[in-house]
Amino acid sequence: MSQDERQDFWRGRRVFVTGCTGFLGSWLTAALLERGAAVVGLVREQEPESQLVRSGLIGQVEQVSGELLDYALLRRTLVECAIDTVFHLAGQTIVGVANREPVATFETNIRGTWLLLEAARQTTTVRGIVVASSEKAYGEQTNLPYREEFPLQGRHPYEVSKSCADLIAQSFAHTYGQAIAVTRCSNLYGGGDLNWNRLIPGTIRSILNGERPVIRSDGSFRRDYLYVADAVRGYLMLAERLTEPGVRGQPFNLGSGCPVSALDVVRTIVALSGHPEWEPLILNEVKHEIQDEYLSPDKAAAAVGWRPQYSLEAGLEEAMRWYRAYLRS
Repeated sequence: MSQDERQDFWRGRRVFVTGCTGFLGSWLTAALLERGAAVVGLVREQEPESQLVRSGLIGQVEQVSGELLDYALLRRTLVECAIDTVFHLAGQTIVGVANREPVATFETNIRGTWLLLEAARQTTTVRGIVVASSEKAYGEQTNLPYREEFPLQGRHPYEVSKSCADLIAQSFAHTYGQAIAVTRCSNLYGGGDLNWNRLIPGTIRSILNGERPVIRSDGSFRRDYLYVADAVRGYLMLAERLTEPGVRGQPFNLGSGCPVSALDVVRTIVALSGHPEWEPLILNEVKHEIQDEYLSPDKAAAAVGWRPQYSLEAGLEEAMRWYRAYLRS
């Protein structure tokens, strides 16, 4: 596909996005609208703090009110809107909530996935689907970095929900020939993530408020952090080539491949803040956490030419500008 073809690919194309008002969903929807796509979004309830809502772009989206678990609604939406491409981002994404409410998490993340895939299978206009899995689908692995051929072996509720949804998506692709790609993203960060319990937004808010940052773990856990704009690029690049043999039915890691400890992330944010004297408070109270997780991006690079463009420092600088404006508003 040439550069000109890529630029025009989404123009007029009808796209269904579940989770469109979420953190990643807001960024992806904005990118699709910018490229001229006609976006239909599934909205369970209005979220006034959503970046898609705050930016006013929600007004450019054809909103469908309802639940992911409503099969009749999904089927009707795909048919009546003549949907071409589906991005399935909706789900319960918070590990702590999954531990407290496993059944609700399994219902949304697992059953919601197979209902959407079945609705798409029954809809002739649907060209392809990108399903959001997670690096958590791998569970704990002894070999690093995680590669797509590794077994999916989640143990705790959130991990298991992503392992199951991931395998179900691959099952639909291989059994029914659907053009499905699965994305396994590392830890996403960037403007619009208002889950203050996460390391990066929580640390940035503390520093911008003149407070000492807090690390709930012992600071040694190493993770792979991906700026949200890089993730959006990966989603679009995979979606544009869903019907190609190297993409169809395949899972893809979207990560930097560069693990960074929690302590180093916080120190990087502190350095960017201009207050290098601040030292984080280390609580060391986290349980059931995997020590190290990071992804190899080689398969996505080989298949569609995707690699992250943002360094951690560059992504954090952009994120801090967004949070500074948000906290002043």
